[in-house]
Amino acid sequence: MGQSIDPRASLAAYGQAQAVASYPAQYARFYATPPTVAQEHVEIWYARGQNFVVGQVNAKPGGEIQRLNQVDEYAVLSLDTNVPFEITWGGVQTQVKGGSIAFVPAGPSSIRLQDGGRLTLMITTQNQDICDLCVNSEAYKTQHANIPPFEKWPEPTTGAKVRQYSLDVADEPGRFGRIWRCSTFMINVLPVQIGPRDTTKLSPHHHDDFEQGSLALEGSFTHHVRWPWNSDLNTWRADDHEFCASPSLAVIPPPAIHTSRGMDDGKNQLIDIFSPPRVDFSLKEGWVLNADEYPLPESISLL
Repeated sequence: MGQSIDPRASLAAYGQAQAVASYPAQYARFYATPPTVAQEHVEIWYARGQNFVVGQVNAKPGGEIQRLNQVDEYAVLSLDTNVPFEITWGGVQTQVKGGSIAFVPAGPSSIRLQDGGRLTLMITTQNQDICDLCVNSEAYKTQHANIPPFEKWPEPTTGAKVRQYSLDVADEPGRFGRIWRCSTFMINVLPVQIGPRDTTKLSPHHHDDFEQGSLALEGSFTHHVRWPWNSDLNTWRADDHEFCASPSLAVIPPPAIHTSRGMDDGKNQLIDIFSPPRVDFSLKEGWVLNADEYPLPESISLL
């Protein structure tokens, strides 16, 4: 998809970067490292950005993950239609079909995989208990200067409950991917790319003040990242051309220019993660598939 036909081309300052403080990108190859948490029925690999943690879960039948002191809403993604799971929250058990994304409110909860399988958790770094479990925790011992402090968005007006959405949503001209948001996350399940991406139709772009998590769940990707120069030569960084198979997580810092290229001959599946939700995507009519359930912050809704 070339930049001229990329739906993001209509966004402000797309493809333009400012020269400010420089931080390295983060790459977590879950497939090549031991799990952070290794229990009898569950293994979890954790890696983080400034505001979010990704937990990649491999579970045997009956495996269970507990979030006893969860301080805010979090997300659970099952890419595989053959991996259903059960969420218990507020004394209610919710059966979630495979090939779905679910948002779970704050408070004690658990996730059980009756048949086992692979899931992805997305939890904010406001939950300190998992921050030190991340393989790259040292990279965020101090706040990155280009990212403002985390502020969650409003809760649903219809009250707290487990919400689930099928990933089986057809592509639509002019809409970028399949986007859902909650009070803490925006998640874009991009279209599956079959075969290597055309190298003449990449989409380099940047973000001024938020990170992007790029989660590879099928195939492999090369993440191309370039940092703008500023007045201090000592802060300049060489370009990244980082190959990552799946599952893996790349965390792209602002304002680095970046694009990702699917590499495998078969399926290449990338999930983009933002925490808190993106304003620009939220203001695009029809892009956020559950926008009717999660209101915008008042400061944004007035724009």
